[in-house]
Order: sequence, then structure tokens, then C-alpha cells
Amino acid sequence: MTLKDLPPDARPREKLLARGASALSDVELLALLLRTGLAGKSVLHLAQELLDTFGGVAGLLHTGADDLKRIKGLGGPAKRAELMAVLELARRALTQQLTEQPAFESPGAVKDYLQLILGNRAHEVFAVLFLNAQNRLIAMEELFRGTLTQTSVYPREVVLRALHHHAAAVVLAHNHPSGSVQPSRADEALTQTLKTALALVDVRVLDHVIVGRGKALSMAEEGIV
Repeated sequence: MTLKDLPPDARPREKLLARGASALSDVELLALLLRTGLAGKSVLHLAQELLDTFGGVAGLLHTGADDLKRIKGLGGPAKRAELMAVLELARRALTQQLTEQPAFESPGAVKDYLQLILGNRAHEVFAVLFLNAQNRLIAMEELFRGTLTQTSVYPREVVLRALHHHAAAVVLAHNHPSGSVQPSRADEALTQTLKTALALVDVRVLDHVIVGRGKALSMAEEGIV
């Protein structure tokens, strides 16, 4: 079934043009990109399957071409290429937003960016956003990976990477694959350790963001940093 087979008032394209993109659900927006479904499966059902498989829009944005290839209906290179191009544009848009304006003029953008990068990981990842004196993003690096329950983070390596980027400040980040974004005592202790280490080279720790699926917590907003 294609989108043309739907009643006019249920077609995502007509709905978008009449009411704006914000009026469409995630499924409808994705269906617009896919355009066609499969025999016995509408394009809307295919879009829903994609979102369910990869954990919503945030998970889909972190999906690679090989993962998409395994979804029946996305075996053709043309459709996969179009979808990957749109996903990459979304990633680059968020990155550009953080490089062109001070990160903390829009704290929500920082959380969105980190959810995009870390929110769908099956293992724990510790990352650092390196910022210049105007709090604009210089680079984001994933420095350490761990098991599902713990990550070993070496302060010396974080300091060296901050010096390499000539960073004036950093935002620390890691994900909780369990989904909970509540900081543990170990998270709080690590934050203080890194603050002390980075202060020795005059680099400020502005925040430590914990990311789960579809949500993120700022330790600075919680008064912990």
C-alpha cells in the first residue's frame, strides 16, 4: 500500500501542507520518506516497525546502513540511501547548532545532541564535549567504553584531550543503557575527580549529562556539578 491509497485527509503529505510538519506524528513523517510499503504491509506499518525496532526517532538517527538492510522493505539501496541521507542531515544540523552558538544558550540542544549520539547504545559510553571560550562546540569525543554496568574513566586522558583541543570548558556525558538517568554515587564522585583534574589546566566542567533512551538529566541543573 502506498500513501496515495490512503483517504486524502489521512495522507501525511496533504496533512503536512495543510497543517505544518509539527502536526504529523513520527510515524507519518517517516512514512513520507519511505513512500511505499510492502505487499500486505502499509507504508505506515513499515514506518512503525522501524521506530519500534530501533527505539524511536532517537534510536533511528543512530542507526547504520547495515542495520537498515535487515529490515524487510529496505533491502533496496535507493530507499536506504535516501533515509540515511536524511538521518545524517539531522545529525549535522544538531552539530552545527552547537558549533555556531554558545551551547548553554540552549541547554535543550545539548541534551538533544547527546541523546542522538548516546541514547540508543547497548553498552556504556563516556564522552566529552570540548568547548571554546565562548562555550561553542569544538569537538565531541567518545573516550571510554565499558560494560552494561560500569566504565573505567582515566582523568589523565580527559585532561590530555582537553589540552589537545585547547578547550576552555567541557561537558561530560555518559549513557545508562538501563534507561535510568539518575546519577549514582560513582557518577558524582567521577564528576568531582574530573573537575579537580581539569581545574589544574584551567578547564571548567560545565555539566555532566546522563543519557537514557528518550531522556537526559543535567547534573548541573540538579545542582550536583
